[in-house]
Amino acid sequence: MDRATPVAHSEEIELYIRTYYSLLRSSAPIRVRSLEETHAAMNSSLHQQAESKDVDVSALVYCALRLPACIPETRLMVMGQMEDVFRRAGYDVESWHPVRARARRRKLYFNPDTRVLAAYIASVSDIDDLIPCITTFQIEWNKIHQKLGAGDVGQRLMSMANDDSYAPLELMEDVRNALELTAADFGRLGQIWPGRTLVQNLALAAEARLDMRITVLGSGLSDYRRSVQHWWGKIAEKCEHLDLPARPIYLVSSNVHSLVNLISGAVWEVRDEMLEYVREHNPEDLWSEFQALAREGDGGLANFLYYVSRLYPGRAENGAAHRRRVAEREAAAGITRISDPHCLDVEAQVMELRSIRREWLDPRVDILSDAEWEALSCSDALVFNIDYPLGMAAYHIFSQVSTAIDRLQGVYILGKAATLNGRVGDVMIPNVVYDEHSSNSYLFRNCFTAQDVAPFLEFGTVFDNQKAVTVRGTILQNRDFMHVFYEEGYTDIEMEAGPYLSGIYEDIYPKRYPVNEIVNLFINAPYDIGLIHYASDTPISRRQMLLSKSLSYFGVDATYAASIAVLRRIMVREAQRQMQNGGGVSALPLEASALYGLHQG
Repeated sequence: MDRATPVAHSEEIELYIRTYYSLLRSSAPIRVRSLEETHAAMNSSLHQQAESKDVDVSALVYCALRLPACIPETRLMVMGQMEDVFRRAGYDVESWHPVRARARRRKLYFNPDTRVLAAYIASVSDIDDLIPCITTFQIEWNKIHQKLGAGDVGQRLMSMANDDSYAPLELMEDVRNALELTAADFGRLGQIWPGRTLVQNLALAAEARLDMRITVLGSGLSDYRRSVQHWWGKIAEKCEHLDLPARPIYLVSSNVHSLVNLISGAVWEVRDEMLEYVREHNPEDLWSEFQALAREGDGGLANFLYYVSRLYPGRAENGAAHRRRVAEREAAAGITRISDPHCLDVEAQVMELRSIRREWLDPRVDILSDAEWEALSCSDALVFNIDYPLGMAAYHIFSQVSTAIDRLQGVYILGKAATLNGRVGDVMIPNVVYDEHSSNSYLFRNCFTAQDVAPFLEFGTVFDNQKAVTVRGTILQNRDFMHVFYEEGYTDIEMEAGPYLSGIYEDIYPKRYPVNEIVNLFINAPYDIGLIHYASDTPISRRQMLLSKSLSYFGVDATYAASIAVLRRIMVREAQRQMQNGGGVSALPLEASALYGLHQG
């Protein structure tokens, strides 16, 4: 194995990061426009036309999806970790309007009277995400102002801003020509600003430039730790009946739907209702997908229903009754949800392994023998699943959880990543991770192999023995940066693995994680470590990029293939642990057990 650490320093990226952190030390808010020059100079892969006069629609769409809809009206964004931090600065944010970003989980509140946006941050990764996003958005917004503000098109737009009627097609065509956009790119603006919002935002852009200010209220490490402690306190309070600190825990960082769906089987109770909903309303053209499934057989039907279940509750006529029925089903399967743990927008779920009902379980996970099921029914272990955090928040959360609980049995991390040698929908399983935060290269035994995931993956390909890079931010990359890693064999780019491994190091060794070292976690890791990434982006390829392609339904295949592998691993390990502890030792060691398919038939 090549043990050399990659060197991919970009002076332009480092200068940009140093610039905004040095300016944010100011006691007064700073103008975003003071960052625009260094931002453009780094030539980000996601904002390649920053210095061009042409509107970079891809970059604008990417950032608009990760910022709330009120961002064009915002004049000041205030970042802080907890309600107390905001309150000490005179911001009663909990009384403001809660707002959301479509493609980024973060607690946000907006005051329309003062035009101030409050953003809760869980780590420095939130700063490294928000600052480039806001700077990108402002640069592209002001390009639109430059193109629309000079001519009569802008005046015509502004005259219609408060008109409830739709803008004439002739006007919209003139707007498109003024912006020098193709019909496809102009259509993408209509997707992020649907209906009347498109005219209103274009009128706002024609009327005035965007000149936002930003400030950080609490930036000390202790502030982030306090917010995570508060988050854990809310979870422990909700799960007091489970006695989390004293129970064996399998920690999973994934999402809030896949493990729950695999265990509860709730979708099968309303299968006919959901299919009727899809046939009648055809959201995202899913009816044609279902018809294709019907021709191919039932192999992907479960994944299809799992995806539809995310759309169905909010639109069904009996939505409240449906949600109540699902909650009752989950409770009967031993699942406890903590949906609003405050401060951090990181939902958690706790699942009792002994409460899993075999008749409800997804058939792809039902691989235990009768004896192993009997052993599992005696288990005191819990699965603690969290909605994967962003960047360094993973380190803070893992440090808190590993400190608060007594017996950690395994750590399993599922998440999206960019791939430099595969396609969207592929799955990568790394055993080497270079972490930009610590400059460490972590070597570890990944408990998963391609054989654990491939049988459940319909469309993509699984690559194991991969090398991953944990980056500081999605926009804080350029093509030169990525090519350096690619040449060193690093093909999996993501944001959470490094922080998690730093936390695992501190859980194993009696000291803080090192810096700029090759760290071997093979020897002393007392529990499972499993990482699975599914590709949502191919940043070097011009064919498919995160900017232009959403995983949506297509991503269900990889998500559930990875989740099935994780749940199978946990159930088999726990059943074997119970059989050994109970004196009825299995005749087969773990590596030759049902996990590798002996019970699949």
